[in-house]
Order: sequence, then structure tokens, then C-alpha cells
Amino acid sequence: MKARTISYVALFTALTAIGAFIKIPIPYIPFTLQILAVYLAGALLGPRLGMLSQLCYVLIGLIGVPVFAEGGGFGYIFKPTFGYLLGYILGAYVNGWLINRFSLATIRSIFFANAATLLTVYLFGCIWLYGAMKWIVETPLSINQTILYGFLLPVPGDLMLCILCAVIIQQVRPRIARYINVKELNHPWAKPTL
Repeated sequence: MKARTISYVALFTALTAIGAFIKIPIPYIPFTLQILAVYLAGALLGPRLGMLSQLCYVLIGLIGVPVFAEGGGFGYIFKPTFGYLLGYILGAYVNGWLINRFSLATIRSIFFANAATLLTVYLFGCIWLYGAMKWIVETPLSINQTILYGFLLPVPGDLMLCILCAVIIQQVRPRIARYINVKELNHPWAKPTL
């Protein structure tokens, strides 16, 4: 992997960590800006590198660096919110795959790719939340409560970020294309640098 590619991955790993510290506390699931970095990583780095940036973020947190919204360390896997972090990994891949596979370029089409990413994150998050509350915390939530606290309460803010990111991606992607090596990142919209 080239140094430039590593720096791109590291940048989006860092952006996810920064987003974790910008949060609004709501019951069970704090609202953070981490999902912004997930959308951007998938769209701008492509599926594999976008996913790698989020995998690095999760691994850094698990080894003990306090980059998660509530700290870090291996014990974080027992937290009810850990499933959302796993969702970031697959979510970045989904976003990059959809945008690259279908050459999405309009705000509307990018919004739908972001929405698919959001649903991926929430699917992982809600499943983990339900299981963790039942078997680890031993304060079980019903399926309805899981959907309420794990999806319905936090999703409005994330949908707004979904729209905002669609606009950002649509504007930024063509402008950074000349700085990205097309063979390295496999972007259909990128032009080789001269």
C-alpha cells in the first residue's frame, strides 16, 4: 500500500474518531457525527479503503485508545452500542460499492446510497443492542423498545447528516478526483493524475 493511500485511510479513521466526541446524549444511543466519516470514507475512498478506514478505527479503539464515544478498550465489545461500530465497517463498504458500481453522481442518488449505509449501520446496531441488553446487561429490551431507542430516536439526526453528506460528496468528489490515483482507488469518476 502506498504512503498516499495509507494517509487517506488514516485521515478517515481520524475523522471518525473526532466525530465520536461531538455528541448529543439521548437514551441508550448517543447521537454523534461519526456517521459523516462513514459516508465520506465509502464515497471518496471506495468500498475497500473506506471499509479499511473504519476497521482501523474499531481496532484502534479495541486496543485501548479512547476513540469511541464512551472510551475504548477490548471491554467495549460488551457495550450495547458496539454493534453500531461494526455497522460502520460494512456501511462504508456498502456506500462505496453502491456509488462506484452504479456511478452515482446526483445528490438524490448519493442520498440513497447514504441511506442504505445508514440502514446497514442501524441493522447491526439494533441487533447488538437487543442481544447486549438481554444477555450482557441483563436488562432486556423488547423488540419495540430496541427499535425505539436503537433506531427511531437517533435516526432523524442521522438522516439530516445523510442529506448533508450527499451534497458534500456530490460537490467534493469530482474536485478531488485529479488527486486520486484511479488504479489505486478504482474510482470510475477519477481521472489519472499527470
